[in-house]
Amino acid sequence: MSSDDIKQQDLVDRTKELTTSDYYFDSYSHFGIHEEMLKDDVRTLSYKRAILNNRHLFQGKVVLDVGCGTGILCMFAAQAGAKLVIGVDNSEILPIAQKIIKANNFENKIHLIKGKMEEVTLPVEKVDIIISEWMGYFMLYEGMLDTVLYARDRYLAPGGIIMPDKATLHITAIEDSDYKNEKIEYWNTVYGFDMSCIREMALVEPLVDVVQPKMIVTTDCCILNIDIMTIQKEQLPFKSDFKLKAQRDDLVHAFVVYFDIEFTKGSKTVFFSTGPRAKYTHWKQSILYMDDVLKVCNGEEITGTIDVAPFQQNRRDLKIKLDYQFNGSQGASSASTEYHMR
Repeated sequence: MSSDDIKQQDLVDRTKELTTSDYYFDSYSHFGIHEEMLKDDVRTLSYKRAILNNRHLFQGKVVLDVGCGTGILCMFAAQAGAKLVIGVDNSEILPIAQKIIKANNFENKIHLIKGKMEEVTLPVEKVDIIISEWMGYFMLYEGMLDTVLYARDRYLAPGGIIMPDKATLHITAIEDSDYKNEKIEYWNTVYGFDMSCIREMALVEPLVDVVQPKMIVTTDCCILNIDIMTIQKEQLPFKSDFKLKAQRDDLVHAFVVYFDIEFTKGSKTVFFSTGPRAKYTHWKQSILYMDDVLKVCNGEEITGTIDVAPFQQNRRDLKIKLDYQFNGSQGASSASTEYHMR
C-alpha cells in the first residue's frame, strides 16, 4: 500500500470514529462560520445592545457564556462591568478566542474553558447571568438549547437572568414555482432518464434560504413560544396546530418557518426577527416544499399540524412531520410529510 493509500485509509478510519457531536463541534472550529455570524449585524448588535445598554445588570456580576466561540459576547459582558466572565466551548476555535481575549486586555476578567458544558467544572458554584447564542436553523436545529437549559439548572443563581430569554417560532406559506421547478421537479426527467427517486429525497430535506416578502401568500401563525427561564428540556419536542389564511389568489408551493428572539431582562426589550419581512440574518428561513401545489383564493384557509423532535440517531438533527389540509373553491388537498433537517 502506498503512503497516499495509508493516509487515505487513516482518514477513513478517523471519520468512522467521529461521533455526530464531533462533526458539530468541528464545524465551529473554522473561522468562516464565525465570520458569517459576526458579520450578521442583526444578531451581533442585538446582543451588544442587550448587554451594554444594561450595564446595571452586569456590574460586578459573574457571567457564563454557553458556546462562546470567538468570545465576542464575553467581551461585551466584560465591557459592561462583569466581575468575571466564563466562556465554555468545545470547538477548536477556543485557542484563537484566548488570543483575542488577550489582545483586547480582558485576560484578567474572562476565563475560557474548552469542553462540553455538561462535562466541564466551572471555577464558581453559581453565576448571575447566562448569555448564549444558541439558535440554529429552524431555531432548534443543532440542539444547543438543551445545553443552555442544563447550564441554567446547574449553575444559575436564584434571581439570575438569561439573555436572550424569549423565543417564538412561526410558520407561513409561499408561492415558489421557480425554485421548486429548478431544484425538485428537475429530477423527474434528467436527460431523458427517470431520476424521480432523488426528487423524493430533495422534497423532504428543508431548504435554508432567503424568502422574498412578495412570495408570502398567507398570514403567519406562531407554533412555539418559549420562555427560556422556565421551559424544560422535555417540552422541546413539540407538536402544534396551525391555521394560515390566504391573503390573495395564488399558488402555494411550500411552508416557511422562522423565529423571533427577545431580550426582556433590561431597561428596554431588544427584539430581532429572522422572518422574510425582516432584515437579513445568517439564519435566513427554513423552507418545507410540498409534493402538491395548492390553488388558494383570498380568505381560504390551510390548516395543519407540525410535530418537531430531534432524530434519535443524531439529536442535533431535526425530524419535522407536517400534516396539512386544504379545501378550497378550486380544489382540495391533504398530505403528511416527514422532513429531515441535517
